[in-house]
Amino acid sequence: MSASPCVAVCRLDPHTRLCVGCGRSIDEIARWPDLDEDERARIVARLREARRGAATGRLR
Repeated sequence: MSASPCVAVCRLDPHTRLCVGCGRSIDEIARWPDLDEDERARIVARLREARRGAATGRLR
């Protein structure tokens, strides 16, 4: 099982409805234990890309 991207900063942003710690939606967080490895990899790749965009000022 892939490790969760959780960083123990569990709070939803009121505007984006994403966790300010890991960047996942509440649905992704809730479904994480039941997701297959491919879906987890897609989520982690999206999170990585979002962090990269935020670091360069390109928010998606």
